[in-house]
Amino acid sequence: MTENEKNALLPAGLRDVLPSDAAFEAKIVEQIVAFFGQNGYDRVKAPLIEFEDGLLSGAGVALAPQTFRLMDPVSQRMMGVRADITPQIARIARTRLGRAPRPLRLSYAGEVLRVRGSQLRPERQILQVGAELIGSASPSADAEIIELAADAIGALGISDFSVDLTVPRLVPSILGQYGLSDDDVVAVRAALDRKDPEAVKSVAGEATETLAALLEATGAVDNALEQLKALTLPETAHVERERLEVVVARLRRDAPDLCLTLDPVENRGFEYHTGIGFTIFARGISGELARGGRYRVQGNVDDDAGERATGVTLYVDTILGMLSKTEAIRRILVPNSTSRDVKSDLQSEGWVTVSALDDQADLALEAHQLACSHFLGETGPEPVKG
Repeated sequence: MTENEKNALLPAGLRDVLPSDAAFEAKIVEQIVAFFGQNGYDRVKAPLIEFEDGLLSGAGVALAPQTFRLMDPVSQRMMGVRADITPQIARIARTRLGRAPRPLRLSYAGEVLRVRGSQLRPERQILQVGAELIGSASPSADAEIIELAADAIGALGISDFSVDLTVPRLVPSILGQYGLSDDDVVAVRAALDRKDPEAVKSVAGEATETLAALLEATGAVDNALEQLKALTLPETAHVERERLEVVVARLRRDAPDLCLTLDPVENRGFEYHTGIGFTIFARGISGELARGGRYRVQGNVDDDAGERATGVTLYVDTILGMLSKTEAIRRILVPNSTSRDVKSDLQSEGWVTVSALDDQADLALEAHQLACSHFLGETGPEPVKG
């Protein structure tokens, strides 16, 4: 291996983004953020690194195993590299914007870094674009965020996707009434994650019948909801089921063509969520297009205190894989002697201008080498042949 080849190696899960992919990525990010802005979500920006105790509080607790840590040589305090931007937005909401009128609608875009990738998402550096609706416990807020995410994806020209709903607090509230040990709860949770009814039966005890019924209540939302409504549930789970019905009804009213499915036992990736969660999948694509749900700005999932919020993160890397770069870039090579005014006029007409550095350059040849579609001749832009 040569020295250059050795220096080109990157850690697993990290990659370089080259032209023109980087430009296309930036364009899509700005389109999504602009769409959020048109719907009243103001953009904020959080730092890449924060003090550990702030970054891993509240909703950030569940992200501790995924967070890279380092010592700040200035303050001698431990810091963390963000593994998710949502907890940072929650911190901004309760501190910098603590006195701002509610509900807050905020959006963001940025990179996150994780210790490990997942089976669906092996990347460790991920570009996130998202929106958070903070300060409302209304089911309308849940419906708004789901519609916002679906509409943002649809606005990019993607149509063949579905929204998979889940209620992460259903299973814990059911298990809580049967007095299962901590070890049994962990075993039940693992069996449910595998969608293994036999394993559930072997460890769930008296909760087996209800949990087996929850496993069956999976699929198209209308049929799954009917099965869910037939179950006798504890009060907390009953309230969550009713909330789910309201949210689905509003989505059916506002977005009747939206494909909705339900998986009431899904919990992976929703550990800090306190209410309805959702994931957006596309046919034939292994990774998620988006993930979101309800959480508390402060406190843990079992606390009643803390401001309510709901939000969504769009995974741009996955979305980009579904889009084609069909728009041709008008890129023109201009002679070294070209004035700034002429270049400015070309740029205002939509051209990307590249300046030749040699007065004696063969413009047609150099334009071809620099991937320009045109060069500036004596009578104006001329196409590059070949």
